[in-house]
Order: sequence, then C-alpha cells, then structure tokens
Amino acid sequence: MNSTEKLFLAGLGSGLLPKAPGTWGSLVGLVLGAAILSYFPIETLFLLTLLVTLVGVKQIDRYEARTGVHDDKKIVIDEIAGIWLALCFSGASAAALVLSFLFFRLFDIWKPSIIGRIDREAPGGWGVMGDDLVAGAAAGLASAAVLQAMRYLNI
Repeated sequence: MNSTEKLFLAGLGSGLLPKAPGTWGSLVGLVLGAAILSYFPIETLFLLTLLVTLVGVKQIDRYEARTGVHDDKKIVIDEIAGIWLALCFSGASAAALVLSFLFFRLFDIWKPSIIGRIDREAPGGWGVMGDDLVAGAAAGLASAAVLQAMRYLNI
C-alpha cells in the first residue's frame, strides 16, 4: 500500500495491525465519528459518510485492479463508513457510541441476511463497502431501538 492508501483505505494505518484490523478500523471510525459529532450536526456526519463511501468505492476498485485482491483485510474504510452510518441513526451519547460499536461489530462479523449476501456476491468496491453500510444501518437502528426502550423503561 502506498502512503495515501495507508491513510485512507487502511484507516490511518489501523488496517495494517496484525490482529483484528476490522475491529481497530471500527474503533478509529467510532473515535472520528464521535469527534465530528461533538462539533458538527449529524447531517454533516451523514454527508461525510456518503463522500467517504463514494471515494472508498473508487479507491478500492483501483486497489483491487492493481493487486488482484478482493476485500483485502487491510482495507478498513468500509468499517469506518459503516460505524459512521450507525452513529447517524443512534447519535453521540456515550450509550449510543457503545451500542453502535457493539452492534456494528456483531453484524459485521456475523453477516446475517442481506449483509452476508452482499459480502459474498457484490463485486469490487461496492461489494467491500456495501455489506458494512448495511451492517451500519442495522447497527444504528438496533442501537436506536435499545436506547428508546431504555428511555421508556427509565433505565
């Protein structure tokens, strides 16, 4: 990977760590997302998620064409976009951050339903990014549902 790929595709280098690069990339995304939400409204994070997704798809397509490797474990920009999308649904409270991270990792690893199908069948950059975006949406919705239930039950 060149320096630009290390910075962008490998999530500030977190994807180059030898153990659990997806988890480290998700954690980098969580910290960056929380920082963004502490200064800007949620719409800004959503628009950044769209931008990172579009640039990510293009860069992943280039990387795969050059290396011949599909969904290289070093690439974690998909985890960053996924966790950001989860935060767009759940918010930036401490509970929302924890729940979003846990649900996102669960759905990203387990890959239930359409998430697994996208992971297995969609080619190129959209295949790499798509399963994490759907996992992020599912994680955000699950987190928002748990947070709402906690409010209802006064927990």
